[in-house]
Amino acid sequence: MDDAQKEITEGLKAAIRNENDGYHFYTMAAQSMQDEKGRQVFAQLAEEELGHRQFLMAQYRSFLETGQADQNTVLKTRSEWPGENPIFSEKLKQRIGEAHFEMTALAVGIQLEISSQQYYQAQSDQSTDPTVKAFFQDLADWEAYHYQTLLKQQEALREDYWSQGGFAPF
Repeated sequence: MDDAQKEITEGLKAAIRNENDGYHFYTMAAQSMQDEKGRQVFAQLAEEELGHRQFLMAQYRSFLETGQADQNTVLKTRSEWPGENPIFSEKLKQRIGEAHFEMTALAVGIQLEISSQQYYQAQSDQSTDPTVKAFFQDLADWEAYHYQTLLKQQEALREDYWSQGGFAPF
């Protein structure tokens, strides 16, 4: 294995670990959510992280076995969560002052997603292999969408949460 292939496999191993962490966090969060829509969306996020991990593992195996990317392995289709409240139902606003877990899950998810997006973008930027560059860019874009969706939901709830929670002077 040459240095470039070794660099790619090390990058893939780190990415697999990150996706595994995301999968476990989103699974735990989905199981702990009171909001039904939140449970469903966080479960979908977990499934997408699992899909990313499986894709990355297939690429890792391909590099170990053949020294190149597996062009037959593709990422699944990304879920879309539109609207003003893409993650949680309107019912969450009725108990926003007590929605500590949900707001914390959003904050942790935002950090996971921005970190993953930045990592994948860096991997794409430094890769000279066009296939590797493309799949890391696809993953960066996907994680950026997750980040933007979680951030949009957090911003939609933040003022009410701070107000109801007595987090003055915010």
